[in-house]
Amino acid sequence: VLAVQEPFQSDEGVLFPSVSARLYLGDLDSALNAAVLTSRNVSLIVNASGLPDLPYPVADGLQILHIPVQDRPHAQLGQYFDPVTERIQQNQAGSTLVHCTAGRSRSAALVMAYLMRSEGLSLRQAHELVLECRPFIRPNAGFWRQLMEYERELSGQNTVRMVGTTRYRADLRSGGTACYHGMV
Repeated sequence: VLAVQEPFQSDEGVLFPSVSARLYLGDLDSALNAAVLTSRNVSLIVNASGLPDLPYPVADGLQILHIPVQDRPHAQLGQYFDPVTERIQQNQAGSTLVHCTAGRSRSAALVMAYLMRSEGLSLRQAHELVLECRPFIRPNAGFWRQLMEYERELSGQNTVRMVGTTRYRADLRSGGTACYHGMV
């Protein structure tokens, strides 16, 4: 199965975690850092920051896929799960960086959707893998709902559930022990 690689630390101190051999999850600073992009042979950037005109480094063959979604619970990120997954799968020229502004919500949700469809992971497994790579991910409650719908569409079941409280949280209990709190 997939294994988490050590995060890449550039000379400038930019954290650039690897989800798989050719897939990286990052923030806006990572995406704008030419040294980081070059060192990991990034040929596709999936920009989920909601900012369309970013000053990406100029590099031969670098392609940008813009996902125009804000980090709001009502935003329809799910409509991009399949197109983003397909584009990542088509990227044979190099590796892919999926980023949003902070690398916590939109980009993490897109990477989890990719892992479910492309690698056959459950949502729980995808979350655990991405969380291991980037411990401070925190998709908002609306994105969690959309990921759960996507998992149900892909596999006919859900491995996580929403628990109603004053603040939404995902019940990711394994045998009733651990729980991931605060999706917002």
